[in-house]
Amino acid sequence: MPIYEYQCDACRKRTTLFILSVSNPEPARCQHCGSERLTRLMSRIATPKSEEARLESLADPSSFGDLDESDPKSMARFMKKMAGETGEDFDEGMMEELDQAAEGTGDEPSD
Repeated sequence: MPIYEYQCDACRKRTTLFILSVSNPEPARCQHCGSERLTRLMSRIATPKSEEARLESLADPSSFGDLDESDPKSMARFMKKMAGETGEDFDEGMMEELDQAAEGTGDEPSD
């Protein structure tokens, strides 16, 4: 049973439809405005990676291309990427600090 994504030509919002019967599907309608004028979108797919493959991708030197060790924003983005790849969770306080650093709103160190 596939899931299809559409963009409504009337209200321009995205609609996701779960198709129960491929052989006899119901007409697709926008979940927001009810229009039948929809354009089907290409959906993203997820491919599972082994832990070894995730760690190898982190160790790949090309993944460090935009990393600037002296830039807190750059380091925060990289730490969040590493956490996502390894499945490690930061506590809420650490996530807030990373978000602030990534946005450039964190406290500046004093000299």
